Amino acid sequence: MNDASRHLSDLAFLPAHVLAREIAAKRVSPVDVVDAFLKRIDKFEPKLQSFVAVYGVDARLAAEAADKAIRSGHAVGPLHGVPVALKDLIELEGRITTGGSAHWRTRRSTVTATIARRMIAQGMIVLGKTHTVEFAFGGWGTNQHMGTPWNPWDPEHARTPGGSSNGSGVAVAARLAPWAIGTDTGGSVRLPASFCGLTGLKLTIGRASTHGILPLSTSLDTPGPMARDVEDAALLYNVLQGPDPLDPNTRGILSVDPLPTLKRGVRGLRLGRMPASEREGCAQEVLAAYDSSLETLAGLGAEIVDVVLPFAFSDFLRAQAILEAEAYFNDGAMAEDAGVTMDDAVRARVLVGAKVSAQDYLATKRRQVECKAQMAAAMAGVDALLTPSTAMAAIRLDEVDQALMPSRFTRFGNFMEMCALSLPNGFTAGGLPLSLQICCPGYEEAMALRIGYALQQATDCHKRVPAMVA
Repeated sequence: MNDASRHLSDLAFLPAHVLAREIAAKRVSPVDVVDAFLKRIDKFEPKLQSFVAVYGVDARLAAEAADKAIRSGHAVGPLHGVPVALKDLIELEGRITTGGSAHWRTRRSTVTATIARRMIAQGMIVLGKTHTVEFAFGGWGTNQHMGTPWNPWDPEHARTPGGSSNGSGVAVAARLAPWAIGTDTGGSVRLPASFCGLTGLKLTIGRASTHGILPLSTSLDTPGPMARDVEDAALLYNVLQGPDPLDPNTRGILSVDPLPTLKRGVRGLRLGRMPASEREGCAQEVLAAYDSSLETLAGLGAEIVDVVLPFAFSDFLRAQAILEAEAYFNDGAMAEDAGVTMDDAVRARVLVGAKVSAQDYLATKRRQVECKAQMAAAMAGVDALLTPSTAMAAIRLDEVDQALMPSRFTRFGNFMEMCALSLPNGFTAGGLPLSLQICCPGYEEAMALRIGYALQQATDCHKRVPAMVA
């Protein structure tokens, strides 16, 4: 590798917050940064298949424009010139947005999502669109017709990348993008973060606009950052958040900057340990990493306390009437049409919604209110509840049972309208990443990020790179 090639390769391994700092200081050109990622995409994408579309030519033109603006003193913000990848649910006017559906391979967007406008207004450069489970309806990360991205942590066997934001997870893990946007309805940011060794933040409903994002469940959907570390997640979250007149869920939700409190540490915080009964069914390596994380946080000054919950996390794998009814409302017509090409497992999930009655839907809405009150009571005086993100590391694709979901520890957060951060906290003996989930009450993203930052300052799991793309 010559010096120029090594320089480009090195840039792709820098966290986004470092890239932003180097670009702003004019020590690095946005053109070099974009070229670094495009070069890696050319090299690894044939194997990984994380992108649906790569906007190489346009991204480089945008980088050249950013370089000129920054050098002339016209930077529009601290992230000007930093690339990003978008999940293929996020509309960009004039671009194709498939939503993971082969039936929509030529569907061209007529609007641009609010969060995409915000990123572009900050001078960020869209590298392309990443794969998703069809209609974002699945947790393993598989897509029968559009293809399943290759989890880069195993060069030999195809493993679950996690869904539904599978392409975003693989692209960031493989250093094909510094960070990416996912969406989360039952764990779709946190599951790929867990299986791919990333930091992923599930936002509270209304914290960021969903306008221009193809919906699965309008009551539960929320976009979120998928990044290499907590500091990157906090920076990207800051760009995404804020009220939007085009999304009524955001009305009255004021932005809260997490950066002033990010580095305060955890001394004096009370962090909840999950009930002992929830350890059942978890892989021993998952539990060992979980216990180690609690010990580390206790060593940093946090008080680890037991939390008694009036329900089991698995209860919320069955309380799906809201998701099922709204998914059927959004995608039922396509699922009912036998002439429409659709993932078999996704079609089956969507069609379940046809059987959800108004009574079922409204009863589940009422239970949601009751459960939120019960959770608030259980967490009184507790700053966060800690769980594993998944009960196991990524499994081989030939072992996937589509009737089961890996979202046991994630789905309750959507139902309860909480926020949650997933971050790497260990590895299996075979080198697959494990993950901790930090769950906080709604709109307490800054607290989740603060706890995660403290843990990452004391550990280095988030710094490891998959060997096949190193």
